[in-house]
Amino acid sequence: METINNIPQLDEILSRPTSAAVEALRGLEGDLIVLGAGGKMGPTLARMARRALDAAGRSSQRVIAVSRFSSPAAALSLQQHGVETIACDLLDRDSVNQLPDAANVVFMAGQKFGTQDAPELTWIMNTLVPALVAERYRSSRIVVFSTGCVYPLLPVDGPGANEDTPLTPPGEYAASCVGRERVFTHFAKKHGTRALMFRLCYAIDLRYGVLLDIAQRVALGLPVDVSMGWANVIWQGDANARALQCLTHTFSPPPALNVTGLERGSVRQLAHRFADLLGKPALLTGTESALAWTWDASRSYDLFGPPAVSIEEMIEATAHWIQIGGETHGKPTHFEVHDGTF
Repeated sequence: METINNIPQLDEILSRPTSAAVEALRGLEGDLIVLGAGGKMGPTLARMARRALDAAGRSSQRVIAVSRFSSPAAALSLQQHGVETIACDLLDRDSVNQLPDAANVVFMAGQKFGTQDAPELTWIMNTLVPALVAERYRSSRIVVFSTGCVYPLLPVDGPGANEDTPLTPPGEYAASCVGRERVFTHFAKKHGTRALMFRLCYAIDLRYGVLLDIAQRVALGLPVDVSMGWANVIWQGDANARALQCLTHTFSPPPALNVTGLERGSVRQLAHRFADLLGKPALLTGTESALAWTWDASRSYDLFGPPAVSIEEMIEATAHWIQIGGETHGKPTHFEVHDGTF
């Protein structure tokens, strides 16, 4: 991966379609709508979809990004890259019902942070909105963004959670994410909707993510908590491509798919690696727990092969981003949390 020095370059790389994503969209008829497209990942996914359709010779198919778009600049940026935008409150049933038809849906809406202070809003966002969307797009293919946090913490010396692991997660946020999956599954069975639960586990963008959290603490001379001792990560561009490819793997009732890197990173070792790259000592606190959120993404590797970007490339890119003072979202992942309280 080339050296990344600014936001436009970063977004171009994160939205650069793989050949597999191009081929996946080449075979799909109809428009594509991204619901909840204003978050950390939605804009580059929508741009990748537009670029992939153009590369596939399907420029007439629309890519529509839906969000509240509280920032007009975010909507304008998408429009400048050929993505249509619609401002919509997905909690408003009438507004959802007025959204345009689309044969292909990527559902990305949800709430995580703030759950401890307003758990009722998290449950509404993660269960009511899916019900409204599942009814509105009952005839579409739907890739539903979920999370690896739907699984329980598991022994770190085991293989990690696979798609057959029972969903018994800690905390209200993760429980509400199970609720989101159950709601979509209910309506998929009711209407025969083809869907897939996209259980994404720690996507990495240089502006946020587990690697940035660790690297920033090293750079600032702050201790890194190693009690959650392990993490799986995947480059956001690879996650975007896999999400688009999953539109060709939707079924009713919907399957689930773990999407992350197979290589499990040691938080302790990651901190030491960033210390080497940043020329700072790694200050560590805590002791590795015998349990962690760890995942087995073998099925997604069987479907799509390995991601294009390795964990070492992500580490080096993150260290460089910090060294040049690259902009960040200022939103720590709180990956070290064990009780699911966010």
